[in-house]
Amino acid sequence: METSSTIVTLLSFGLVGIGCLAVVEKFVPLFPSYVLLMFLGMTVSDSATLAMTILVTTVGSVIGAVGWYGLGRALGSERIESLVARYGKFVLLRPSLYERLTGAYRSNHFWVTLVGQTLPTVRIYLALPAGVLRLEPRAFLAATSLGTLTWNMPFLSLGYALRGSDRDPVSIGFWVAIALIAAEFAILLGLRFFNRSVPSSSSITADKHNGGG
Repeated sequence: METSSTIVTLLSFGLVGIGCLAVVEKFVPLFPSYVLLMFLGMTVSDSATLAMTILVTTVGSVIGAVGWYGLGRALGSERIESLVARYGKFVLLRPSLYERLTGAYRSNHFWVTLVGQTLPTVRIYLALPAGVLRLEPRAFLAATSLGTLTWNMPFLSLGYALRGSDRDPVSIGFWVAIALIAAEFAILLGLRFFNRSVPSSSSITADKHNGGG
C-alpha cells in the first residue's frame, strides 16, 4: 500500500487514526515529521479539534519513543550496536549518528532528551540510546512529552492557519523547522555563556576563605 493511501486510510478513523500516524512516524521515517504535522493541521475543522489533535499526536509520538526506549533497554548495548551497524543505514541511523546520540547523554539527561525531541531525525532515535543507558524512566517520559509537544504544536497550528490557502506547506514547514532549531541553539549557547559567567558557590566560598570580599 502506498504511503499516501495509508495516511488517507488512517485519517478515516479520526483521532484514533491520527494517533496511529504519530506512532508510525516514530518508526518509519518516510517523510519529515513537520510535513505530516502541517498536513494534519490543514485537515482540522475547528480549534477544539486542533487541541485534541495536538494532544493525540503528542501521545502517539511519546508512545513511539517509549517503544524505542524499551527496545534499547531490552537488547542492551552490544546487540543494539550490532543491529545499527548492520541495518541502521536503511532507516537513516548510521553508527556515527548513534554514537553521537549516545555521547550527548554525557551531559544533563533531562535537557538532552527534551531538546532532542525538537531536532529532525534525532527526535526519532534518541530514545534508543536512552533505553540502552537505562535512563530514569519518569524523567525520560516527562522530557520526551514536553519536547514532543514543543515540536508538534507549532506545525499543527501553522497547518490549521494555512488550511484553504494556496501556500506550500512543505517549504513553509522547512523554514519553520530551521527557525525553531536556530532558536534552540541560540538559547543553549546563551545558557552555556551564562553558566560560565556566573561564579559557582564553591568558588565564592573559596574566595571568602582566602580573604576575598
